[in-house]
Amino acid sequence: MSLLVTGSIGIDTVVTPFGKSENCIGGSAVYFSMAASFFTPVRFVGVIGDDCPFDLAKVFAGRNVDLAGLEVRGGSKTFRWKGSYQGDMSQAITDCLELNVLSEHPPVVPEQFRDSEFVFLANTHPTLQIQLLEQLKSPKFVVADTMNCWIDRQTDELKRLLGKINVLILNEGEAKMLTKNDNLAVAADELRKLGPKFVVIKKGADGSMLAGENEFFMLPGFPTKEVKDPTGAGDAFAGAFMGYLASVGKTDAKFMRTAIAYGTVTASLVIEGFSMSSISAVGKTVIDARLAQLRKMTEF
Repeated sequence: MSLLVTGSIGIDTVVTPFGKSENCIGGSAVYFSMAASFFTPVRFVGVIGDDCPFDLAKVFAGRNVDLAGLEVRGGSKTFRWKGSYQGDMSQAITDCLELNVLSEHPPVVPEQFRDSEFVFLANTHPTLQIQLLEQLKSPKFVVADTMNCWIDRQTDELKRLLGKINVLILNEGEAKMLTKNDNLAVAADELRKLGPKFVVIKKGADGSMLAGENEFFMLPGFPTKEVKDPTGAGDAFAGAFMGYLASVGKTDAKFMRTAIAYGTVTASLVIEGFSMSSISAVGKTVIDARLAQLRKMTEF
């Protein structure tokens, strides 16, 4: 089924114990689309300024990503993020955030994209997420991501968004921050009360959990021996999760469990290199091989 993503396209500078990647391609929609394209065609909606140094057509060369929804906005500047990681690199430290074009009006969803059935609202301002969702005709399955700065600064708008979606994906710290509860099982219940039928909580190297009514599932992370840059791992997780569900056209809990497993192994590829270097260099066979390994590891 048709899968649309809207979110950020960014110019990132990332510092980890393994080195520095300066002015590299980033953004939630970019990582999501690269991961989702292993499973299904992707309709890409986003906006950059005329200062953007990247050619998205080249970034997605050979991938089934339709860039008809990409807007290059004259006179505007592209979103920029500078972050660093320390220790076990479980949490990113935001050193500089320039919203630039993301603080302006959202891009227009092309008419040919407005019938999209599966929709992912990648991490960006919740007001923009709502405005973009309102441009679509009748999506069947809507999933959204968020981050700590929106939880802190845009709580009311974020809660309004949650009433319009089917699944919320967020990390452990964000779940605790939004619900003010350190018990993740309770936090998931509190989040579902705000609207989404299911909640997926990412726990970094410790895996992830899925919570719904009478549904609870946990999966460990895929053991990765070399972690160079965790940036974009969560977006790639969401991309594989949504890409798989759109490819099978199913959204019940059974298929979500498989989707989470695909998200887990796809995210494990991203962290092995800086920016898009690792995930862009592999094919679907590598993802399937890791899925088989993860399935074997978790059997008992």
